Amino acid sequence: MNTRKTLASEITIEGTALHAGSKIRMTLGPGEPGKGVVFRRSDLGGKELRATYDAVGETRLGTVIANKEGVSIGVIEHLMAAVAGAEIDDLLVTLDGPEPPILDGDALSYLTLIEKAGTREWKGKRQRILVRKYVEAGQGDARAALSPADHLTYEFEIDFPTAAIGRQVYSFVFSQEAFKREIAPARTFGFIKELETLNKMGLGRGASLDNTLAIEGDSVVNASLMRFPDEFVRHKILDAVGDMALAGAPLVARFEGEKSGHATNNALLRALFAHPSNYEYVD
Repeated sequence: MNTRKTLASEITIEGTALHAGSKIRMTLGPGEPGKGVVFRRSDLGGKELRATYDAVGETRLGTVIANKEGVSIGVIEHLMAAVAGAEIDDLLVTLDGPEPPILDGDALSYLTLIEKAGTREWKGKRQRILVRKYVEAGQGDARAALSPADHLTYEFEIDFPTAAIGRQVYSFVFSQEAFKREIAPARTFGFIKELETLNKMGLGRGASLDNTLAIEGDSVVNASLMRFPDEFVRHKILDAVGDMALAGAPLVARFEGEKSGHATNNALLRALFAHPSNYEYVD
């Protein structure tokens, strides 16, 4: 596909914000040609933020974009993963609060909304970012890398000191169909022992046993919600797909992640764009 793609119509949904815990109304609609994904805060006079890697200001418990005026949008990675999975180029996301609603804690919920709204092609050529050189970013024992490849692929490894997760490895060759089938349904996860601390910080107030796989000790409290035996590593790939979507155009590369999170993913994109010889824009 060489032409850009956006939504054919608007679609609106209400849900709960993962961290703020408040009700959020979100509308997905056609964006402006060539502008990429733009978030609009209707509760702040319609102020807008473009979803790009260099707008990321916080990565502790989700990917947060912000500007110098203090306007921010948090936990955008699941929605951005769905946008990338549907190969949407231009999109306007209107919110009346600080985060998209968490919905089912996956990307499939957003993907379903996109499919209901429909898509259409329009003006402008669709470009991709061809990775020319190996680039890497690391923080502690977390590592992420991009290397030249003919197709976009993801390889991820996690290792948690609980039998509920343990060591999990997954590889994924990107396509719309494979993303919807293998990655988009994977729910976010968290540890019960950390929830009380998060609540005291005003975070995690929208997390529930309906949208988050909850781990206590060596067990998944709501294991009946699991869609895959290795759902945890699949969700980490989902997060990486969403974070890599902040490159501003689809990547053609091999992504490797080892215990990588939002901070490492964002550092990887900053390393990629630090030197023009690392990449090339192609039609």
